Amino acid sequence: MADIQNGDSCSSSPLELFERVTAQGEKVRSLKAGKASTDEIDAAVKLLLSLKVTYKTATGQDYKAGSPPVDFSPVSNNGPTTTQDEDFVDPWTVQTASAKGVDYDKLIVRFGSSKIDKELINRIERVTGKTPHHFLRRGIFFSHRDMNQILDAYENKKHFYLYTGRGPSSEAMHLGHLIPFIFTKWLQEIFNVPLVIQLTDDEKYLWKDLTIEKAYDYAIENAKDIIACGFDINKTFIFSDLDYLGMSSGYYKNVVKVQKHVTFNQVKGIFGFTDSDCIGKISFPAIQAAPSFSSSFPQIFKDKKDIQCLIPCAIDQDPYFRMTRDVAPRIGYLKPALLHSVFFPALQGAQTKMSASDPNSSIFLTDTPKQIKTKINKHAFSGGKDTIEEHRKYGGNCEVDVSYMYLTFFLEDDDKLEQMKQAYSSGALLTGELKKVLIETLQPLIAAHQQRRKQITDEMVKQFMTPRKLAFDF
Repeated sequence: MADIQNGDSCSSSPLELFERVTAQGEKVRSLKAGKASTDEIDAAVKLLLSLKVTYKTATGQDYKAGSPPVDFSPVSNNGPTTTQDEDFVDPWTVQTASAKGVDYDKLIVRFGSSKIDKELINRIERVTGKTPHHFLRRGIFFSHRDMNQILDAYENKKHFYLYTGRGPSSEAMHLGHLIPFIFTKWLQEIFNVPLVIQLTDDEKYLWKDLTIEKAYDYAIENAKDIIACGFDINKTFIFSDLDYLGMSSGYYKNVVKVQKHVTFNQVKGIFGFTDSDCIGKISFPAIQAAPSFSSSFPQIFKDKKDIQCLIPCAIDQDPYFRMTRDVAPRIGYLKPALLHSVFFPALQGAQTKMSASDPNSSIFLTDTPKQIKTKINKHAFSGGKDTIEEHRKYGGNCEVDVSYMYLTFFLEDDDKLEQMKQAYSSGALLTGELKKVLIETLQPLIAAHQQRRKQITDEMVKQFMTPRKLAFDF
């Protein structure tokens, strides 16, 4: 999750928005002049960028210092529009005023995707002969683009492949980072298809205060956690952008094709870039787009350009792939299909930021059983009442209770989860007892992950990251 702050920033008045952007710009300059911490400056810059996007959405004009809006016309672009009581979602910023978190039904409408409904889940079960993953059954993966096309292809014995990724901004990954990989592993197993995993170390170098060497080191460490999820080395290629872009002519050719067909105005509209952003940021979306095309991986797909791609990812990454889907037909490629997941909440609640720099905002894959217990007992936001008497009488609120939210992700037993919900909502189950169930669920899960990770050698990482033919013939 990204910054949740200034909940009233989405005013309907263009002049008010202009004044907010101006004030935030002055704050950023002041923080830089005062040599504030990198985290504080980054947070202020993120808010400035989101305000500029909101301003453009409201007025149809880029913000220009010293030039307040005279007239304006609301525009509908690829990015989310926001009002005071709505959510803001882009690849770097997620804002919501609701303790329940983002309203995903509204986000589906705003982004123009399709809801994963019971009919689609049933079709996945029919086509694969497998029970749908609990992430599907519980709406954790809730939205899609063209998933029916993927199922059509599968039924007609046509190939497709999976593509997902990780932005390595820290050495230790947290529980939320596991969600796309757990689901992608399930997809790979039930469909038996190739998988490419992009590590965007170049992106983190461009956006964060990191050296290239540190960004690459983080990519290698994160690769070990990804491999520890149990991916099959014969069917999976993991690559660092810093490495692979220079190795693959197919990949770079596709990057250039995308770059030629997307204008600066388009990326500003989609991603909120400004004239002061470095050109690396402006060109990066093409690098994230290119793995959507099979010809970026000639060692896997030979010269085939017509292998469709399915991308499981969090919904905040959708702007990249809306751009990709818009470009694809113009450069002779198939549009990638997508499956979108909800956001994984911070321990402090769905409105707060889950940050690698705040060890108490989430459960990390390096945490000990004692740390897991302490974090949940001390920091997990409760939907329970203030006293035992009130809780017994009125019950708890599962919609805002973080321990219950976490159990929806990691407790696989549907019946047990429903029992927890009923007992907590009725007041029969206390907050401390619900937290105990979560602790007993996560401790063995993370311990098992740590044991698997210990077995991952540098040589294994090198094998996963070496461009090579996988166990498929194209």
